[in-house]
Amino acid sequence: MLLRISLIVFFIMTIISLLLLAALLPNLTFSAHVNVGIVNGKEAKPHSRPYMVSLQHNGQHFCGGFLISDEFVLTAGHCFIDRAVTVVVGAHDLRRTNAKVGVKSYYRHPFYSDKPYIRNDIMLLRLEKKVKKSKKVNWISISKKTDDKWISILENTTDTEAGIACSVAGWGLLKTKGKVSTRLMEARVKVLSDRTCESKWRQHYVASMMICQIGHGGTCQGDSGGPLVCGKTAVGITSFGSAERCNNPKLPNVSTKISSYIPWIRLIVGKTE
Repeated sequence: MLLRISLIVFFIMTIISLLLLAALLPNLTFSAHVNVGIVNGKEAKPHSRPYMVSLQHNGQHFCGGFLISDEFVLTAGHCFIDRAVTVVVGAHDLRRTNAKVGVKSYYRHPFYSDKPYIRNDIMLLRLEKKVKKSKKVNWISISKKTDDKWISILENTTDTEAGIACSVAGWGLLKTKGKVSTRLMEARVKVLSDRTCESKWRQHYVASMMICQIGHGGTCQGDSGGPLVCGKTAVGITSFGSAERCNNPKLPNVSTKISSYIPWIRLIVGKTE
């Protein structure tokens, strides 16, 4: 009798142990991926984001950007440097030979500032020559004020939580103070409500010109200027995040809200047509 009871107890304890192990597996998987990606992201399928570009100086990547036409790149205002910049298009692995185009004109927003807070963090680059559309090179549509669908997504946390996919991508650091990635990385994120963003960032965050997002993976240094993409539309430009820790859950990453700058974008692009 005692032997039977002992076997039953052993069986029950074994079942409990297996259930506890199963519950811990997600956490174990999370830890195993800490240093993989754009910061907890994954490598993008080669050329699945043909709009992505790398901004480089002397062959070194320093910011991201994305094509919005055959001759214009949208990026962050703080990515401006007073030096010769090369735009690498159609790339996945930056160590390989990729197509490079010079920059003809820089159009940083006239009211851009970074002191005491970042404001109007947006810039257009006009390429020296138009790029040709191909499997590796293409441009992405951008969110417009008249695009009610995406404005609704950005303002409605419930919709986002229901499974509307947004993402970020870039060749930035793989972890805080870590190494840059030579291959394009990506991560899924969730757009947060303005109320949540304001509660986290206080006076740094301005709802009329910014969006903030959070996810298991996210952006880091070197990813600035890349797009926040919801569906097939670029709705934001990677702007800033925590200075102490990349993809800090206490301080969600912030992007410039593209829809707020459509008139300015049209003004600049229209002048060149």
